Amino acid sequence: MLIELSITNFAIIEQVTLRFQAGFTVLSGETGAGKSIIIDALGMLRGDRFDVSYIRTHCEKARIEGVFHVNRQSAIHQILEEHGLNEEDEDHIIILREITRDTGRTITRINGRAVNNTILREIGTSLIDIQGQHEGMSLFNAKTHLDMLDRFGKLMPLRQQVADLVIQLRTIRQELTALRHAAQQRNERIAELVQLRDDVQTAALVEGEEERLTQERALIHNGARITELVTSAYQILNSDDRHARGLVTNSVLLSQHLGDLAKIDPEAESLVTQSTDIQYAIEELLSAVRNYRDRIDFDPQRIEEIEDRITVLRMIQRKYRASVSELIQRANLANEEIERLEHSAEHISLLEQQEQTLRRKTGALAQQLSTKRADHAQILAQAVEQSAHDLAMPRVRFHVQQQIVPAPDGIIIAAPNGDTQTVAYERTGIDKVEFLIAPNPGEELKPLAKTASGGEGSRLFLALKAVLSQVDTIETMVFDEVDTGVGGRAGFVVGEKLWHISRHHQVLCISHLAQVATFGDSHFAITKRISAERTATQVAPLSQSDRIDEIAAMLDGHPVTDQSRLVARDMIHRAQQHKSQHTTNGTVTTAS
Repeated sequence: MLIELSITNFAIIEQVTLRFQAGFTVLSGETGAGKSIIIDALGMLRGDRFDVSYIRTHCEKARIEGVFHVNRQSAIHQILEEHGLNEEDEDHIIILREITRDTGRTITRINGRAVNNTILREIGTSLIDIQGQHEGMSLFNAKTHLDMLDRFGKLMPLRQQVADLVIQLRTIRQELTALRHAAQQRNERIAELVQLRDDVQTAALVEGEEERLTQERALIHNGARITELVTSAYQILNSDDRHARGLVTNSVLLSQHLGDLAKIDPEAESLVTQSTDIQYAIEELLSAVRNYRDRIDFDPQRIEEIEDRITVLRMIQRKYRASVSELIQRANLANEEIERLEHSAEHISLLEQQEQTLRRKTGALAQQLSTKRADHAQILAQAVEQSAHDLAMPRVRFHVQQQIVPAPDGIIIAAPNGDTQTVAYERTGIDKVEFLIAPNPGEELKPLAKTASGGEGSRLFLALKAVLSQVDTIETMVFDEVDTGVGGRAGFVVGEKLWHISRHHQVLCISHLAQVATFGDSHFAITKRISAERTATQVAPLSQSDRIDEIAAMLDGHPVTDQSRLVARDMIHRAQQHKSQHTTNGTVTTAS
């Protein structure tokens, strides 16, 4: 719902901030006061072209900002999420558009983030419907008609069942396509996988083997130096030469001398402990060095074995362009793929049976949905025609065109002759739906977008909206010229229908007709003033007394007389009575 509209230096509006409420809002004013500018400004929030011609004379930039309240369950949040525009724990959407005269550059932001016009149109057209702009109205977009029909007929649960089956069918078909493609190259692929598996098994690959072999090879290449160093270390530890005793012998002597010292001076006892620890540590080190020396075996033949093994490992890695670890993993997976490919013919046959079963099952449910759509299409058409009759269009014909397109690879439905036929399908079912209308006798049924504009087109739009208001998802609806060429009883019915629509949507209506204005829940007056040779449009909310004067002026013009005020007051009272009669505990009954 639009809760605030701020317009600055746009056309002849200097600055206006309008705060709207839910329900039915009327905007009225004399011809030329600037009512159409409000519509233009709202169009900018939907993504209409914004150029420098809209900038107020002698001003550098124009700015339009709209603040919308959106229910947290609204589908608009999914669109915002897709474009990264959703604000957590926020139920408001702020759209800002600004254009600068010097550069002609337009800035567009949604919730403070810059967006392009494509995103703006996607979001803006989901927030506002403006009657008269066929190219931007959801009702004139044939893609929305199927959704409207299904919501009108309460068919969405059945449609979801069809969608679930279609998803299953498409999943099976995707798998079949992949398997059939794979089957063409199956033998070649199996040969590749068998070769890989056999090569890995023959090579007896072990993770980390090449690193260990490389390390062992390095040790062998340095064998002489290793032997020299370990021998020297052993001699240092365990030499019996009286001129150069080893560390073991010296550690024993050290312990003995310090033991003798401790007998003389007890304070030296700690030195004895330390020397004993050193003695034991040196003896352990001697044992470790001895074991290392005894294990040394630099067999010249071993180096050839290592080189041969490393060559094998590197050749297989080059062949398959993979590491040993990757090759082991691929070989394990190869067995699974070989088994799957060898049994793919059986699997394909099984899937083909499942596909046929699903084609029939989906077709049966989709045909059931199609039949229900046809029934509700007739009900909808009758309701729209009756709604148009109420609006002084007694000869209007409305038709819901429902088409089913044959397709050789489609789903299977029952044909009229008792046989079966295959038809195209989507997740929405098998129907292509479009609303057609013939406003006058003798005219052919045409798509809504090709119907008349102006007052007649506005009333057609109103007739449709009056019927579809409970299933239309766009919350704010704007009507202009809806009362053109209408008067008397028909004008009262126009106001009544607008009010009924406003029970489910926010309605903004620019009206010239007092009968329509009397149904408003709130009312703004649009006026034009001239000051210092500058023209400016002003918009002001009306109090109850101001509203009576405004409606009186709409009836008889200025100056307003006591008689016209009396008539206006009586009309407002009658409209209020009618609204009260059609509202019970907050629920609106069907308009007559």
